[in-house]
Amino acid sequence: MAQDQPAVEGDQKASDSAPIVAFDFDGTLTVRDSFLAFLKWRQGPRRYVLGLGRLIPAALAYLVHRDRGRIKAAAVREFLRGVSRERLVADAQAFAELFSGSLLRPDALETWNRWRSEPVRLVIVTASPDLTVAPFAQSLGADALLGTQLAFDIHDRVAGGLASPNCRGQEKVRRMEGAFGPDFELKAAYGDTRGDLEMLARAQTSGYRIFKRSA
Repeated sequence: MAQDQPAVEGDQKASDSAPIVAFDFDGTLTVRDSFLAFLKWRQGPRRYVLGLGRLIPAALAYLVHRDRGRIKAAAVREFLRGVSRERLVADAQAFAELFSGSLLRPDALETWNRWRSEPVRLVIVTASPDLTVAPFAQSLGADALLGTQLAFDIHDRVAGGLASPNCRGQEKVRRMEGAFGPDFELKAAYGDTRGDLEMLARAQTSGYRIFKRSA
């Protein structure tokens, strides 16, 4: 992670004993998938459409294996392979500065800010790559960010795959257990897809698809 990004697994800040309030990112805090929006912005419309065409075999294979991590890895290979970590971090920062106003849901932000006044740790738990979500998490003042990790080669360039399991479903709970311990207190959680249900079931209070407002 780049300097000044939110706490991640193992950071001292994440070892605090305060209860956790967890938010999914895409579709919950945002109005649409931020990673796809980032890729389209970064590549430009023509290159993005061409890349989607080359991803058709991966999309057809997904209909059989239903593994979102595999199709995400294919998208990373198509659009980001060979990009340096430094360049990717800078692009993610620029994207967040340009689009946070149009991507973030006002009603989700209101709930986030209400929790901010409580003695809790606000955590974003997302299937999107942590590097692309980090600037949003930092601007929101998140106490921790848990996301899918990209693989980098020995030259610190995107290798074209994932370095961690796709942070979705039960993996969201496993990641929180790894960051905060198996007995962490999940005071509340918010999500919008089946990939959030395990996290929501773990929470004392849960909100499923409760945020509706566009930016």
